[in-house]
Amino acid sequence: MNWKIIVLGGLALYVAQFIVAMAVTGPVIHERILDADYKQTTEYWRPELTQEPPDMAALMPMWIFNGVIGSFVLAALYAWLRPAFGGAAWQKGLSFGIVVTLFTAMYHLALSGVFNLPGKIWFWWTIDMLVLAVVGGIVLALVAEKLVPE
Repeated sequence: MNWKIIVLGGLALYVAQFIVAMAVTGPVIHERILDADYKQTTEYWRPELTQEPPDMAALMPMWIFNGVIGSFVLAALYAWLRPAFGGAAWQKGLSFGIVVTLFTAMYHLALSGVFNLPGKIWFWWTIDMLVLAVVGGIVLALVAEKLVPE
């Protein structure tokens, strides 16, 4: 395992995804498209998110910690799987993002048989993952190529 890719690539992936989530997918998907669905399924969400106004700042430390750890895991997976992807760095990152999204979609399908959430939520969560995984994957691959050329 290459620790440069895991740590520096993972941090780059996290920052890229955080920016896109705060600027694009959060406002569009979670605050607009799914807002009514979230309000109809409040029993599934943390109390900080169901109060008015939602106290997202209370959850931010957990979200950041989990996001950074998850980014390190994704960067390690990318470092391991990178030789399997062809093309330029951005193409490898795009492919990796699509693979991550496909695995996430399969997990969403499995969880939809357990949690009684509307299909619309599962669908848009998968679209959210597609955007974040592709952007994060491309950034990760570009950083990895600079740090450790193949």
